[in-house]
Amino acid sequence: MRYDLLRILLVDDNHYMRVLLAEILRAIGVKEIHEANDGAEGLQAMRNFPVDIVMTDLSMQPLDGIDFVRLLRNSPDSPNPMVPVIMITGHSTMQRVAEARDAGVNEFLAKPLTARGVIERLSQVVEYPRPFVRTADYFGPDRRRRADPNFTGPWRRSTDKKDK
Repeated sequence: MRYDLLRILLVDDNHYMRVLLAEILRAIGVKEIHEANDGAEGLQAMRNFPVDIVMTDLSMQPLDGIDFVRLLRNSPDSPNPMVPVIMITGHSTMQRVAEARDAGVNEFLAKPLTARGVIERLSQVVEYPRPFVRTADYFGPDRRRRADPNFTGPWRRSTDKKDK
C-alpha cells in the first residue's frame, strides 16, 4: 500500500495523542497529515483540505467523536459523508463502541496505540472497504463484518439471500 499518497485527518483533543499518532503515520510514510482539536474543528478542516481517512478519538470535548461522525455522515453540509473513519478508543464501554458503530464508524483502534494497529486499520479501510448502506435511521459502512451461516433471519435487505 502507498501510504505516501494518503491524506489523513487526526481529530483528538489530546495534543500528545495527536503527536504520537502523527509520528507513527510519518514513520510508515504518510506525508500529508492534518490535525484538529475536536469534531467541530475537524469538520472545518475537512472543508479546507481534502482527506482520504479520518482518525478520531471517541472521547473529546465539546464535540465528541460519536457526534462528529454523526454530523459527518448525516449533515446536509458535510464535507465528505463517505470518508472512512477510524475511531480511537481507550477505556470505552461496549455501549459507547456500539454507539460509535451505529453512528457510522468504519474501524476501531484501541489504545495504547501501536504502529501495527495503525497499519492494520489503514489497510482494512483502504484495501477492504465495506459498502455504504442507507436506511431510515442509518447511513454508513455496512455493519455486517461476516456472513453467519447459522443466521435464519429476519432478512431485512433486498440483497439478502432468502431461503425458500
